[in-house]
Amino acid sequence: MYLGGLLWFLALPSDHIHSASYFSENSLLPGLVKGGFVEDSFAKTLLVSLQDEISANPTKMPYPWLLAQFRQIGLDAYTHNFTLNYPLANDMTFEGQNVYGILRAPRGSSTEAIVLSVPFRGSKSVHPSTAAGVALILAIAKFCRRQKYWAKDLIFLITEHEQLGAQAWLEAYHRTSSGRYGVLNSGDLTSRGGAIQAAVNLELFSDRISHVDVKIEGLNGQLPNLDLVNLVHMLCNKEGVHHTFHNRANLGDREYNRGDPIKMWTYSLRTMAEMVCAQASGVPNGNHGLFHRFGIEAVTLTGYRKVDRGSPATFYQVGRVLEGILRSLNNLLERFHQSYFFYLLSATDRYISIGVYIPAVGLMASTLLLRALAVWRSLQIPTFQTDKEKLMRAQEMSNCFASVGITVLVAHALGVVLLRVPVWSALYLNAADTSLSVVIGLMSFTAISTFLPIFKSMHSDTLLLLYVIGLIELATILLAVSLHNFPLAVVCSIVLVPFALLVGGRRLRFLRIIGWFLVQPLLLVAGIILVYTSVHFPDDAILPKAMHAFKEALTFSYVDYAVYGNISTSKDSCEAKKGQ
Repeated sequence: MYLGGLLWFLALPSDHIHSASYFSENSLLPGLVKGGFVEDSFAKTLLVSLQDEISANPTKMPYPWLLAQFRQIGLDAYTHNFTLNYPLANDMTFEGQNVYGILRAPRGSSTEAIVLSVPFRGSKSVHPSTAAGVALILAIAKFCRRQKYWAKDLIFLITEHEQLGAQAWLEAYHRTSSGRYGVLNSGDLTSRGGAIQAAVNLELFSDRISHVDVKIEGLNGQLPNLDLVNLVHMLCNKEGVHHTFHNRANLGDREYNRGDPIKMWTYSLRTMAEMVCAQASGVPNGNHGLFHRFGIEAVTLTGYRKVDRGSPATFYQVGRVLEGILRSLNNLLERFHQSYFFYLLSATDRYISIGVYIPAVGLMASTLLLRALAVWRSLQIPTFQTDKEKLMRAQEMSNCFASVGITVLVAHALGVVLLRVPVWSALYLNAADTSLSVVIGLMSFTAISTFLPIFKSMHSDTLLLLYVIGLIELATILLAVSLHNFPLAVVCSIVLVPFALLVGGRRLRFLRIIGWFLVQPLLLVAGIILVYTSVHFPDDAILPKAMHAFKEALTFSYVDYAVYGNISTSKDSCEAKKGQ
């Protein structure tokens, strides 16, 4: 069953299993209206002016310039202040400010809204500048201001400090808090629009674009409605903009022989694997990923600078794509609900629905339940025993249940304590830096909890009963997680299930212990980061870079949990290494 589940997962990107994308929501009417965006020259003028502002002050967002542009266009413009109280230090705070403009719906009562956002990045940022994206949404705002067919408010948002600014704005807009209390002070908004139905986050790195990559993975593995994703790809096709998913284009006759099923399957499998890795991490790969928690369908369009030969996509083409998205969303009579919210993509126009991929985890997790049933059956009282022997056996099992209950309770209590270990480590350990303190605290706590069982001897029946409960709990967690974040569940199933099945018995005991040490979360993360560093940074300083990335990964994991409510392992260490 385990091998069957694994083969099922590997077969998902086959042409015989995945399906062609289609629209479930007919009211979107994508591509039926001729585009009218002609403000590309205005966008180029704004880009030159904005670059001058950034050069004059490379570390600060040009708030007066942005507010002036919004107000000259005729929008209601506002600023939004927020503060981050760093969760691993008592006296460390960071301040930020967002700028947003609202175009009130001339044909509506401001009950619904659409957001077009851009993260602002100055010249000192480790990420590529998004000045081109800021200029384009200002040009889009000017174009939309002259149209009278808008039935929803259009909100143009420019955020500071990447995802932190977007999270603060969303919390202030909905008057709620998602992370730990007191960490992110989101402040108040001067004005709001209607209930936000959808959002598009734009990251353009130049006015000459080689391709647009559509990013969909959100916080804790949430995804936008598939109709929105299909809408973006369709409009890119219509306007002649080269578009990709995880920077991978669809198979073409020039690159691959479409008659070769092995090459087609291999290419699709790698595309699907890219999505699985991104979604399993639980970290959003753009500001769009923070909107999903609030029931808002959102995607990020990332436009990369054209560096090779060929015709680039310009402000004119990308602007028409954005116009088409906004006009299609404006046609919606209700929230997205008809298409899939749970799916995998093996290409920009091929998808795998939840009903097709869920058996992969079901098969692998079911092996744990079967193993638990077999072990439980071995603990039952044999029918050939005398009444006295049966009574003694029943008393032994009763004592085993009491011991197992206490052990399980202590194990879960340690898990709750573990959530506070990073804070205690950062506050009370006098290490060189915060990241080192967090690592020392987590590794010390892990070592103590790992070797704690050696101080308490247990009867063999108690250990087997504890094994049964562990198998049932692991299977339950895998099946529950698969309904929310399938990639995380399938990755955990592939790694953990074989080791869980081989725990019982006395043969090869030492090898089993080594195997479980290797899949211990801290060691597993360290191993993954070491391999990643070796592949992407092949030089003589691999080990120091990997150690630095490991420290940053653990620190960012807790910060993401405290600020955003992320419950998965952070992958920001990769970006941290690039920044270093």
